Amino acid sequence: MLDMLEFLRDEGVSADITAEIEKFRDAYPEEDETLRRRVPDPRYLYYGKDIWEEAITAILCGENLLLVGPKATGKNVLAENLATVFGRPSWNVSFYINTDAATLLGTDTFENGAVQLRKGPIYQCAETGGFGVLDEINMAKNESLAVLHATLDFRRSIDMPGYERIPLHDATRFIATMNYGYAGTRELNEALASRFVVIDMPAITTEGLIKLLKREFPSLKGVYAEQFAGLFQDIQKKCDGGELSTKPLDLRGLLAAVRGSPFLLPEARALIVQGLLEPAPAGGLLCLLLMAAATTVFIWLYVDAVRRVSLEEAPESAEGADAAAPAPGGLSGLSGLG
Repeated sequence: MLDMLEFLRDEGVSADITAEIEKFRDAYPEEDETLRRRVPDPRYLYYGKDIWEEAITAILCGENLLLVGPKATGKNVLAENLATVFGRPSWNVSFYINTDAATLLGTDTFENGAVQLRKGPIYQCAETGGFGVLDEINMAKNESLAVLHATLDFRRSIDMPGYERIPLHDATRFIATMNYGYAGTRELNEALASRFVVIDMPAITTEGLIKLLKREFPSLKGVYAEQFAGLFQDIQKKCDGGELSTKPLDLRGLLAAVRGSPFLLPEARALIVQGLLEPAPAGGLLCLLLMAAATTVFIWLYVDAVRRVSLEEAPESAEGADAAAPAPGGLSGLSGLG
């Protein structure tokens, strides 16, 4: 598993904070093998020193977190990374309109001739000192979330009728995520929101995106990682300015386009000749083909998506059509690769 403390040091996180994380780990070691398997081994890492320090400080102070931001800002990545940093088992709860108390806390079930409690993820977090990731918490009805009030505030307990009161383990934390303005979401109840430390998640920076691309695709040359990041940032600026819909702005789509490029093997061979990629280890031809085709695939998918969405939503006037055209800045350095 990746040494997350070393990663935090590389990100510039304060030495005092990393020292406190080590104290937390020493105070709450996880010895149960079953629970250790629930400690995430993250595929992606969150890049952003300031957000890291805010989130870690809040957790060390015993607070729960609410990560707020648009899609692809790294909310779930940060939540998973935090569980890994603190060495705690995690439970993911995806909220939806029919989420209720039984889904979160547990429900009665008939087992071995007797009524037993089938424990929900919140209950298990409370018992084991786990980190509960409450994904898209504002998708559920506010009435059904009221059962979490005593769990999230100073009482730190679960009181279920017919069962013993369960105090929360000292290491238990809850990290909620939410988007505003998407289909199915609603305003979060103020009483519930006040039980979290709210962190507004910024969009990924150019530097962070380059790091992400280089870590996910090690054979990709730095210059092309910079071009991809520049194109993404250009599209983001147009979305922020209202010139484009936010539909083309999709970090997951960027990574999927690069990852799916083995389907264009002839183009890949051509780009290898042009020297798009760094040399790969012996036996790494498939990796070379994957990375080399990334430029063609990514540019084609992204520019095509931008044009299609812009044509659908832009006014018919020439002025509106011009406003919806892709920004040239991120494409200029790639014009000779087609």
